[in-house]
Amino acid sequence: MKKEIHPTAIIDHDVEIDKDTYIGPFCIIREGARIKKGSKLISNVIVEGNTEIGENCTVFPFTSIGLPPQDLKYKGEKTGLKIGNNNTIREYTTIHRASVGGDGITTIGDKNFIMAYVHIAHDCKIGSQIIMANAATLAGHVVVENYAVIGGLVAIHQFTRIGAYTMVGGFSGVGQDIPPYMIASGARAKLFGLNTIGLKRHGFSDATINELKKAYKIIFREKRALKDAIKKIQEDLPYTDEIKHLIEFIQKNKRGICR
Repeated sequence: MKKEIHPTAIIDHDVEIDKDTYIGPFCIIREGARIKKGSKLISNVIVEGNTEIGENCTVFPFTSIGLPPQDLKYKGEKTGLKIGNNNTIREYTTIHRASVGGDGITTIGDKNFIMAYVHIAHDCKIGSQIIMANAATLAGHVVVENYAVIGGLVAIHQFTRIGAYTMVGGFSGVGQDIPPYMIASGARAKLFGLNTIGLKRHGFSDATINELKKAYKIIFREKRALKDAIKKIQEDLPYTDEIKHLIEFIQKNKRGICR
């Protein structure tokens, strides 16, 4: 397929659009944007600023990508947004470029499914193969690790981290870090154990799941101080990649850990 641009699209001169792309009716692409090969902007999509959309992405109507951050400190500084490959971004999603309070770029990885009305704010760091259901909302500087699932109408506080392979239930309000491999839910989200079904679907062995269950019990059920719980895990459990990631994630928290 050759590059196809609908005659009603508005595209600034300093825009890079690769071959095999489709820019549909009434799209607006502003100076500094780049659209890589195989990507499709269905219609009525706005792409602005120093924004890159990777290969084979599909962006649905009325989506805004790369607009200025909703940050009162932002005064028009040059910041950016980088979106990886093979992402699906559904209707009315808003993804903002970074503010000056981080490293200057909002990033989204590969193979993510971002449903309608999702908001991804400035300076967020979104991994790969993540599902965000309708109207899930990320405040600024949120980190979401690979394979997380975030339910509909979830609100996540700024600077919060969502660990790999987690499941966050719909209607939840998340104000503290959700450790990897867990299920969390609630108006003030709390943990409800290991995301066992999700881990099995992703091919985790029974042995690995059992070790993670033991680690969960030590940290969150035995009423130990966090330092003591981590020490017991290191002494009593095999130090697998999954256990290591869980411990390191918890140790790096700044907002507190959801319990």
